[in-house]
Amino acid sequence: MRFTEEHEQLRRTIKNFVDSEINPHVDEWEAAGEFPAHQLFKKMADLGLLGITKPEAYGGLGLDYSYEVVFGEELGAVNCGGIPMSIGVQTDMATPALARFGSDDLCREFLAPAISGDMVTSIAVSEPGAGSDVASIKTHAKKDGDDYVINGSKMWITNSPQADFLCVLANTGEGKPHENKSLIIVPTKTPGVNIGEKLKKIGMRSSDTAPIFFDDVRVPQRFRIGDEGAGFLYQMLQFQEERLFGAAMCLKGMEIAIDSTIDYTRERVAFGQPLLDNQVVHFRMAELQTEVEALRSLVYRATEEYINGGDVTMLASMAKLKCGRLGREVTDACLQYWGGMGYIEDTIVNRMYRDSRLTSIGGGADEVMLGIICKLMGILPKKRKG
Repeated sequence: MRFTEEHEQLRRTIKNFVDSEINPHVDEWEAAGEFPAHQLFKKMADLGLLGITKPEAYGGLGLDYSYEVVFGEELGAVNCGGIPMSIGVQTDMATPALARFGSDDLCREFLAPAISGDMVTSIAVSEPGAGSDVASIKTHAKKDGDDYVINGSKMWITNSPQADFLCVLANTGEGKPHENKSLIIVPTKTPGVNIGEKLKKIGMRSSDTAPIFFDDVRVPQRFRIGDEGAGFLYQMLQFQEERLFGAAMCLKGMEIAIDSTIDYTRERVAFGQPLLDNQVVHFRMAELQTEVEALRSLVYRATEEYINGGDVTMLASMAKLKCGRLGREVTDACLQYWGGMGYIEDTIVNRMYRDSRLTSIGGGADEVMLGIICKLMGILPKKRKG
């Protein structure tokens, strides 16, 4: 994949924004357990950053997905994982299906203000008994006249305490679990929508996360995205962008962990020499950097195929699997070389260690990625009859 001057201009814009508008406030937002999403997203929208790949008709830039990967990669330089994740929910998790399959009226009512930074959104799929097992969700939306009446609950929903609307996956029929679901836009101020208390998490602390409860929530059927019963398919397509974006977002964070560890071990003297001078340390840094570059190549290859119209389910799943596992490996190895300082919360490597753990769980756990890859390889065991 070749980057043009336009890509590099975008890269510089994002870097400047991260350096001036996000990183100076990260420690404060981490301590508070939230960041001002509306204010930050509005500033990003003014630079065109919330609709890079979205249609120009709704305020987007209409660019191909390679520009979104540049966006994700540069967000990896934020000194925490929570804020980039929350931004990614807005741009690459809750709105791709709306932009691709939503009616013109629905896009003007919800996609356009999400792109302009006037609305914050969440993707509401996971439930207490159905995280990675999307087909097992229990939330249902039953028709009543021209409306849907929604009942059920969602769990671990990023951005929900500040969200203006939700992209909800719900059962709208009684058929097969892969054919009975629809994606429905639900404004959070609708009567019956209740946002629970914010959840306390190991990491991603600046990203506010909460459960959502639906009690006879009534929304018009025109708030459904695309065809009824196609929600599972739409969500699987949406996952392709989510997983590519998430993998791109991990790259610079891992490089920051490596670089900061190099700096620390160069200055830290033990047994008469800098720690970095020990072959086991500098060889390990070289090995980890090589792994990051291999992941970057995988992300770029998947992106190139995606913008050329290919099905990148396997490559995106591989990238998601690899970034989750490599993130754990990189941060664990780096923290070890920081010694006691690495166990202190104030250090950047400690925060990365905590934040990176979610990558192997959210958006489809490692085991789900492996299942997808095995299925596409044709090596899953056949189901026994009876």
